[in-house]
Amino acid sequence: MMHAEDIDLPSLGYHEFYEDDFAPRSHYGPLWQHIRRMGQSNLARKTREAELAMHTSGVTFTVYTDDAEGIERVWPFDLIPRIIPAVEWQRLEAGIKQRIRALNLFLKDLYHGQRILKDAVVPPELVYQGKDFRRQILDIDAPHDIYTHVSGVDLIRDEQGDYLVLEDNLRTPSGVSYMIENRMVEKRILSQFFAEYRVRRVEHYPALLLRALRYLSPRGPDEATVVVLTPGIYNSAYFEHTFLAKEMGVELAEGNDLVVKNDIVYLKTTKGLRRVDVIYRRIDDDFLDPLVFRADSMLGVAGLINAWRAGNVGLANAPGSGIADDKAVYPHVPDIIRYYLGIEPILQNVPTYQLTRKQDRELVLDNLGNMVVKAVAESGGYGMLMGPQSSRAEREEFAAKIARDPRNYIAQPVVQLSRHICYLDGELAARHLDLRPFVVYGEDIDVVPGGLTRVALRKGSLVVNSSQGGGSKDTWVLAG
Repeated sequence: MMHAEDIDLPSLGYHEFYEDDFAPRSHYGPLWQHIRRMGQSNLARKTREAELAMHTSGVTFTVYTDDAEGIERVWPFDLIPRIIPAVEWQRLEAGIKQRIRALNLFLKDLYHGQRILKDAVVPPELVYQGKDFRRQILDIDAPHDIYTHVSGVDLIRDEQGDYLVLEDNLRTPSGVSYMIENRMVEKRILSQFFAEYRVRRVEHYPALLLRALRYLSPRGPDEATVVVLTPGIYNSAYFEHTFLAKEMGVELAEGNDLVVKNDIVYLKTTKGLRRVDVIYRRIDDDFLDPLVFRADSMLGVAGLINAWRAGNVGLANAPGSGIADDKAVYPHVPDIIRYYLGIEPILQNVPTYQLTRKQDRELVLDNLGNMVVKAVAESGGYGMLMGPQSSRAEREEFAAKIARDPRNYIAQPVVQLSRHICYLDGELAARHLDLRPFVVYGEDIDVVPGGLTRVALRKGSLVVNSSQGGGSKDTWVLAG
């Protein structure tokens, strides 16, 4: 028999599972009773079954070592789900839709007129100095004025339990395949967990994505030929590329499988060339078209941007979208929402220091030991200083980097991420986590009810990225 007082609980951070008196929150009551009835031995057995299921299904991710060698590992998964009540989700969904709608209007404006820069709502130099602002696509009309067809919004909860947006992912956000695999394994291994709850589904994501991609087709959705463009098997997210292509029933293509003739994209097949209408690209802008971006790219398709400019192919996400999730632009998103929508943001940002401002920079440099410093162009937990866990040498190194290039960094106070119980090494222990809901923007904006809950499996760690030792949980959004 397991009891709440036996569980290892770090002292900081809002606890998702327990009230302050160690009683499970009301929506966790039935789950907690089921966990207690299972006992340690059954929970351990189910954990081994889940790991075997992930291994058998080939659910993996790649970690790159210092010598750039990729190591493939089984996706780490914790059996105990995170549960979000319906009323809580309604507010999250509304806030995410508001944010994505405003950021799309921002992107359209940046590439057509730049009214927001002329009105000094966002400092022009932040945009012009951003490596993801693409002058090559100025005045190109994106189909239906949609730039971010697929988005991921990273959310955390502060010490009071309030949801905050940690960052936006508007280029090629990954993780949706793991969200679906987590659900499939959970339902198969612990089907009895679902008996007491009405959990909204996430497995329909590929259908939502395919519908949104077809909406971009210049020949109409019924005639659309869609492909997923991948860099190839050595990419860390290749499992996801193959998963989504298979689930949508479309071709998975590499750059040399496509060719552009007379501004029309074709797929090479054994029966000849087949016209392509929509490309869900999982290749960064730099490598997308060697005639427009990096000339040495072997991953993209020569002439692709001209085909897009001519309106003969849809690209998801649109090139140039990355400037809207640049971490230096992030502090201005609340003002972007007010500017384009005329309303207050539903979801707030984490307080952020803009290091191009002298006052902010001096404050951060004087308090590096209490700050999280992030490189604006990095992801996956790389290029980051966790002040409280850093050495003096590391802080001095980052201070020098900030002095050399303040535009390349932002800083935030340390927010103790919320916690949740996990089953680790034969016992229940609390670990920090975040949440990445996925958004599909087609004819409508759809937020998949759930998302990828990422867990910092190392005790005391606030870094949830799988590349840095993180894992994941199934995320249950309850029906009203």
